[in-house]
Amino acid sequence: MGYLGNVSDGGLMLISQLPLLVDADFELRLKLPGADGCVQWVDLTARCLWCREDMTPNFYDSGFILYQPPAEYLKLINDLSQYFSFHPLQTSA
Repeated sequence: MGYLGNVSDGGLMLISQLPLLVDADFELRLKLPGADGCVQWVDLTARCLWCREDMTPNFYDSGFILYQPPAEYLKLINDLSQYFSFHPLQTSA
């Protein structure tokens, strides 16, 4: 259906090649790489709040609100936040 463009604890942005129906509910399934090399699936129920053309030709951005995101999704948000955060270097005294 598309690619994740952004994620938060209450929603996500999807980048797709087709415009999506606004005010419609969707059953989404995220395919994530697992730590052991296996694929992890995260199922979500979401409502599309908006859809607009992306800056890239023939692509569309759609914003979704999530209904009761599962723990696996919230863990993804936390892991991405940690990975893309700056942490001070540890110096020895």
